[in-house]
Amino acid sequence: MDKVSDKETVLFICSHNAGRSQMAEALLRQMHGDRFETFSAGTEPMPVNPYVVRALAETGLDISSAHSKSIEEFRGRTFDYVVTLCDRARQSCPFFPDGRNFLHQAFPNPSSFEGTDEQVLAGARQVRDGIRAWLEKTFAAPAHAPKKLAGGFEMDG
Repeated sequence: MDKVSDKETVLFICSHNAGRSQMAEALLRQMHGDRFETFSAGTEPMPVNPYVVRALAETGLDISSAHSKSIEEFRGRTFDYVVTLCDRARQSCPFFPDGRNFLHQAFPNPSSFEGTDEQVLAGARQVRDGIRAWLEKTFAAPAHAPKKLAGGFEMDG
């Protein structure tokens, strides 16, 4: 992918691109869109989780028109950071050939939550807040940008 700006590119991957990766893409864009161009994809795309849409709407982010994308759509494109957000995605996509730095941080899958409408939404909020905190810690300032570890992966938690 030819860079069209000075922004670093980040591809977030989870199994379905229905929750965690959609959240991370939107949140990092909201928090640091001046420094990062964000994308998301799934190893097995499924429709975007409506609870994720609602949880993000509470923070002023509208992803109601977002759609799930396959990692295949991004093959051949270069990314500064490739971030897996679930263990399943990391296992099925352990190496993205066009990524420069690889990070992994697993979060619970909002699609697996059960209970009342409010309980499921509360779970989606917890995942949203956890992703936001991790993104802030990981991508906060250029001096604190993630560093590639031996083997290509940065591990948090």
